[in-house]
This record gives sequence, structure tokens and C-alpha cells, in this order.
Amino acid sequence: MDDLLDIYNRHGWRIGMALRSQCHGDPRLLHHTAHVVVFHPDGGRLLLQKRSMEKDIQPGKWDTAVGGHLVLGEDYLEGAKRELAEELGYTGDAELEVLFDMQLRNDIESEDIRVFGVKLGGPFTFQRDEIDEVRFWSAKSLFEPGNQALFTPNLVRELELLREHHLI
Repeated sequence: MDDLLDIYNRHGWRIGMALRSQCHGDPRLLHHTAHVVVFHPDGGRLLLQKRSMEKDIQPGKWDTAVGGHLVLGEDYLEGAKRELAEELGYTGDAELEVLFDMQLRNDIESEDIRVFGVKLGGPFTFQRDEIDEVRFWSAKSLFEPGNQALFTPNLVRELELLREHHLI
């Protein structure tokens, strides 16, 4: 199913709606996304997902464990909680903390992202049709050049901001 998304211009004004698939690769169709960085309760590790070859963009790459486009009428927090339920099977009432906002402007996606953080240790039930693997990575391994080559550009930028904000 191809979701309809609210789309915005570069000034942040809502200008209409577009299909999710139309937003990929079109920098004029700016949309809003929520990401949740899942920290292990013991500290020092982040949960990442590897996208399956069925995923529509950047298949086979590691990315933020939880994240997705906001659907019509959602705010960032509602979107983050929905993504937690859909992508990890988590429906508890863990408190999500706003970490920072970021912008991505590249050939794949143009989006404004609100990044939340939460401490969860699992177990998780993830979407097998979209995700091949979900696992915690050590903070050190996240910045090894060989590993970063396996990450989406979006994840690399997000990790840089997490480090800048002294969160990892």
C-alpha cells in the first residue's frame, strides 16, 4: 500500500499531499519523518535494522531501527509511537524523549526529521517482509569506517548528530 503523505515546501508550509513513492528522489516533495533511536538499557549500544531486499529504498543497508514518514494528521510523537509498534512490535508506554531535529536533502529523500530516544532492551518482533535483521551495535563499532560503508547516508548523518550531542 502506498501511503499519502503531507508534503511541505522549503519554508515548512504544507502545500498538499503526495504518494509516498512519489516523494522518493524528488527534492521538491519535502515530508516529515519520525525516528526513534533505541538505546540499550545497559548503555553503550544502539539498535539498528538491516533493510531487506524487498525494501523500496537502499535495500541491504543498515539504518535506524525505528523510523518512518508521518501519515496524514499525525504529529511527530504519534508517528514515532506508531513506528515502534509497526517495526518492533513494541506497544508499551515507554517515554520517548526528543533528542534533536535534523534535515536531510539528498537524491533519495528530502525530509525534516524529529529524532526521539528511548531505552528498550527487547525482545522485539520486527517486520520480516521489510527487515532482515535487528541487533544492538556498540557505540565504538558504529564509527568504524568499514561499518559505516554498510549504513544508509541518513544513518551516518544521524550518528554524527548523536555524537555531537554527546548521546553516544
